[in-house]
Amino acid sequence: MNIVIIGATSGVGKTLFEKYANENNRIGIIGRRAHLLDELYQKYPSKTIPTKADITNLEEIEQAINALHKEMEYIDLAIVCSGTGDINATLDYSIERPAIDTNIVGCTFVIDMLYHILEQQGHGHLVAITSAGGLRGEAMAPAYSATKAYQINYVEALRKKAFKNGEHIIVTDIRPGLVDTAMAKGEGLFWVMPVEKVARQIISAIRKKKSKAYVTRRWHILAIINKNLPFFLYKRL
Repeated sequence: MNIVIIGATSGVGKTLFEKYANENNRIGIIGRRAHLLDELYQKYPSKTIPTKADITNLEEIEQAINALHKEMEYIDLAIVCSGTGDINATLDYSIERPAIDTNIVGCTFVIDMLYHILEQQGHGHLVAITSAGGLRGEAMAPAYSATKAYQINYVEALRKKAFKNGEHIIVTDIRPGLVDTAMAKGEGLFWVMPVEKVARQIISAIRKKKSKAYVTRRWHILAIINKNLPFFLYKRL
């Protein structure tokens, strides 16, 4: 397969890249840290096309995706892993702004661009890594939970668009719970999952062409409880 991974230099994106690189795939990877991209390229030089770009720089990310598309000619699978968020109990806007710029502005631009490419070629699979944290507003991380809720709804809208237009495009929403990466912040974290296990379950969901999947699967149980919990109880958590 020809695969593009946005946000491949760390965390879930890096682990997905390494798993796909151990199979017979050609992978275009985009990240903002050149030295990490180079490390991945050196590890799998015959399978990797590295391109440096920051998802919040729309001109730069557009050029990067266009360059990969031109070199690869077609894309079978595109995975958008870029995301950020931080604890912000004091509502410091300087902490909220990067989540908005990355999770909403940058991700919308990238997802739209990749969808158009798949639409033009008539087929393909678009995957967005959202979050189980987007199901409810979280007092300790308002922008993160809100921007992930935006992503969940945006990806669902594209899935509906593909269906209504009869397009051969699969759109998958992957909703991780807490994963053992730099993104897992705070005290007393619950059900933190190993990134290797999370990546395996993401790949399984992609192969099964699921419309959405919680990873790891036990997070689906918590998501159902969390989503349906009355606010008078939820606000006490």
